[in-house]
Amino acid sequence: MLSDEELLRYSRQILLKQVDIEGQLRLKQSRVLIVGLGGLGSPVALYLAAAGVGELHLADFDTLDLTNLQRQIAHDTPSLGRHKVDSAMLRLEALNPRVRLVPYRSGLDADSLDAAVAQVDLVLDCTDNFGIREAVNAACVKAKKPLVSGAAIRFEGQLSVFDPRVETSPCYHCLYGHGSEAELTCSEAGVIGPLVGMVGSLQALEALKLLVGFGEPLIGRLLLVDALSSRFRELRVKRDPHCAVCGISDG
Repeated sequence: MLSDEELLRYSRQILLKQVDIEGQLRLKQSRVLIVGLGGLGSPVALYLAAAGVGELHLADFDTLDLTNLQRQIAHDTPSLGRHKVDSAMLRLEALNPRVRLVPYRSGLDADSLDAAVAQVDLVLDCTDNFGIREAVNAACVKAKKPLVSGAAIRFEGQLSVFDPRVETSPCYHCLYGHGSEAELTCSEAGVIGPLVGMVGSLQALEALKLLVGFGEPLIGRLLLVDALSSRFRELRVKRDPHCAVCGISDG
């Protein structure tokens, strides 16, 4: 049940007929894994905690650097040098002490990643490392858990949802294969701060849609954001029947 304090705290979204008390209870009972607590993971974690997701599993092996503060809004100057997981937990606990936080401070190998994904209802990929993205995708396909994937670099953003529970849904590997644009990172190519906030906020929205069950998630669609022109484009993405990760096996 929701307490009087929870009914008041979440009243503005409970007023939405697509959410209502039943949807708020679903959020309270949900468990979500956020992989990466940087530019994308910051707004994701803040909005999901604020929305009342019951349990957030936070994974990041990095420590906070001064160059991060231009865009990673879950962190602050006094937290420089701290583990990003610990810095984010301080912010999230202050924002909503009712949310249970589960930290992963070291890199996840194949076995520990499989175990982490198995414990949650949904995963958000907020990293900028292609190898980690591929590993997270494989774990989600194996466990049949929906994956909300976002990316941002320079002035360009991308967002999609991969849901192995939906027969026609592609996976991350269907779309990107064995690599993308020289695997550039923000530290190499740069990124404008509000763009990662925009993409991360959209990731949080997609997560809420999936957890509560409203709207039309970005399954089979890739949203492209051009921050220079403030334009959005959408591409249809099909599942690859021969995909090495989610393709149908002959054996």
